[in-house]
Amino acid sequence: MKTFKKIAIPVTLGVLGLIMYNSCSAGIPKGAVAFNNFNAKKYLGRWYEIARFDYRFEKNMDNVTAEYSENPNGSIRVDNKGYDYIKKEWKESNGEARFVKEKTEARLKVSFFKPIWAGYNVIDIDEDYQYALVAGSSLKYLWILSRTTSIPESIKQRFLEKAKKLGYKTDELIWVKHN
Repeated sequence: MKTFKKIAIPVTLGVLGLIMYNSCSAGIPKGAVAFNNFNAKKYLGRWYEIARFDYRFEKNMDNVTAEYSENPNGSIRVDNKGYDYIKKEWKESNGEARFVKEKTEARLKVSFFKPIWAGYNVIDIDEDYQYALVAGSSLKYLWILSRTTSIPESIKQRFLEKAKKLGYKTDELIWVKHN
C-alpha cells in the first residue's frame, strides 16, 4: 500500500496540474470576448501577420504568414512561416487548433508543442473575413492579421482602439514587414 501511495499521489497531482495548466493557458484575456457566429470555413486559408508583440518564437521575423486548413478530424491545421532577417533563413512551425466550445465561437486553443496549448481568440473580424484581431491567453499576445500584406487605416484604428480598451500596450506592437 505504501508503494502505491508513493506512485499514485505524485502521478495524480501531476495529472491535475497538467489539466489546470492546459485549461488556464487556453484562456482569453479578462474583458475580451471571442467573436460569435464565427464561420471557420471562411477563416481558412492564408493570413499575413500585420502586427504582433515581440516574443521568443517570432523574434526577428518578417514576412510572417499563417495558413489554416481543416484536418480530417475537424481540428484546424496551422502552418506558420516567417523569415528570420538576422539568421537569413526561413522558419516554419506546424501546429493544431481546436475549438474550446462551439465551432461558432472563435475561441480556440492551439498547440505547436503538445501537450502545451495556448489561447487563440478571434476578438474582432470584418464581415468579409479579410482582417482579424487575435488575442492570445494573456495581454502578452496579440496579432493583427490580413488576407493581404496591408490593412486599411480604418480597420487598423478599430483594432488598436479595441486592444487598448482591453489593456494591451499597443505602442509596443511590432509592425511586420512584407517584401
